[in-house]
Amino acid sequence: MTTAGLLRAERDGHLLRITLARPERRNALDATLIAALTEAFSDVGDARAVVLAGEGDSFCAGADVEWMRSSIELSYEENVADSTRLRRMYEAVDRCPAPVVAPVQRYVLGGGVGLVCCCDAVIAAEDVVFAFSEVKLGIIPAVISPFALARIGPGAARRYFVTGERFDAATALRMGLVHEVVPVAELGAAVDRIVAEILSAGPEATRHAKSLVLDAPLDGLETARRIAERRASDEGQEGLHAFLEGRTPGQPGFASWSPEETA
Repeated sequence: MTTAGLLRAERDGHLLRITLARPERRNALDATLIAALTEAFSDVGDARAVVLAGEGDSFCAGADVEWMRSSIELSYEENVADSTRLRRMYEAVDRCPAPVVAPVQRYVLGGGVGLVCCCDAVIAAEDVVFAFSEVKLGIIPAVISPFALARIGPGAARRYFVTGERFDAATALRMGLVHEVVPVAELGAAVDRIVAEILSAGPEATRHAKSLVLDAPLDGLETARRIAERRASDEGQEGLHAFLEGRTPGQPGFASWSPEETA
């Protein structure tokens, strides 16, 4: 599926690939792309993993210049509505029930960093340039701040939000913005490896595990309820029995794995 030529959503078995398709604009965000991303992530069906990528030499260079130009004339109320639509896009990516894996390359700026913060596993090519660049334009990274603060914490944000300076992939790794840095040529293989790990797990367990992280329940009764439900589920019963019996799970959805590797 192609949305207005700006976004591709392609199903590949259990995997859904969503690709920003504005390479000539470094996949910069505008109103149409924001709406397309919101729609794509609002219903991923039974996909067990989603790969969010950017076509061309950059992942996402932030907001489109023409879109920013059009916002200059907006009233306060129109700006609130515009920002709300942007927030809903980030929420759709963040709350996607399936794990979202993002390979990122070259430029990841402003709103593009916000997308990264909403993904579950992020692999960066070693030549990536990042920046919370909003202050360079006289604005602030307000809409992406809840997702960015959850990812990198206030310590890193207090520096990089206020300076707007560019930083490299190694710095992004140290602050926890990305999870792995690889040579550009190995980006695809790294994504395949992580997707294979996701597909080797219980389909329902994977989604429940992501929900556990997002909801962050602190109540002991709630955490006990969640593990009890999973242990009693058909998937949990099959996975536990297979492990204890030293065999491969037979329930549909599980990939083949060695019981010795799961202890």
